[in-house]
Amino acid sequence: MHPDSLSASPLGRATPGPTHYDPTLLFPIARADTRAGRTLPLAVHGADIWNAYELSWLNDKGKPIVAIGRFTIPMDSDNLIESKSFKLYLNSYNEERFEHADIIRQRLHTDLSRVCGKPVHVEMLSVRPAFELSCVPLRGTSIDDQDLDFEPDRSPRPDHLVLSEPAPFVREILVSELLKSNCPVTGQPDWASLQIRYAGPRIDHAGLLRYIVSLRHHQEFHELCVEKIYGEIMQRCAPEELLVYARYTRRGGLDINPWRASHQPTDISKSRTLRQ
Repeated sequence: MHPDSLSASPLGRATPGPTHYDPTLLFPIARADTRAGRTLPLAVHGADIWNAYELSWLNDKGKPIVAIGRFTIPMDSDNLIESKSFKLYLNSYNEERFEHADIIRQRLHTDLSRVCGKPVHVEMLSVRPAFELSCVPLRGTSIDDQDLDFEPDRSPRPDHLVLSEPAPFVREILVSELLKSNCPVTGQPDWASLQIRYAGPRIDHAGLLRYIVSLRHHQEFHELCVEKIYGEIMQRCAPEELLVYARYTRRGGLDINPWRASHQPTDISKSRTLRQ
């Protein structure tokens, strides 16, 4: 598949709602294009976890059925999917009749895998029981309560990322609710909770928080923003192990939750946070 330029995507343009199932609505964006000029550290693991809260179709009697979709897209897929096109595609199921949910699950898997260029893991969750919808904060020690002065940075400041003095070897899980970046097409804000797990020389917490806040005007897709944070922490602080995980707030019934790590973790939380 050869993705069109982003200017041809539906993002930022008035688009009529679909009236029938239409997989051609999915708009791919080549990851290679979005990573142009950026080199990720070797042996990076990761995925983008999408949650869809507006998934619906009709059963064979015409009764509406609702569900929550969860889609895990490998970070090494050829393409990511533009979010508005994803929403339009999911909405194209709204008035279609299906005998059972497995048909939809298979269609979702086939369509998304074809566009991404790698197998996409598809889950469909019932809106009941309630425990499937419980909110859980990201695990870790918050760095947000530090009483610091902040410069009015208009661009990211990786130079804020420094080691503490002294810098003993530690294992830490740090979290912040202050990550904000912006859509590169519409300029709309993207808000996220951020978790950073690492093992290595202790990273200065004040500098880390200043760095996160310096991204406040940065324009980049969710997935690339997490890769930027991962790459700059790795380059500046050289931890032996590192995981960066962001859970972005919902837009248009979708939230995107990318993670990147130096190893394959066993415990990536799929629970939504309070702001999601």
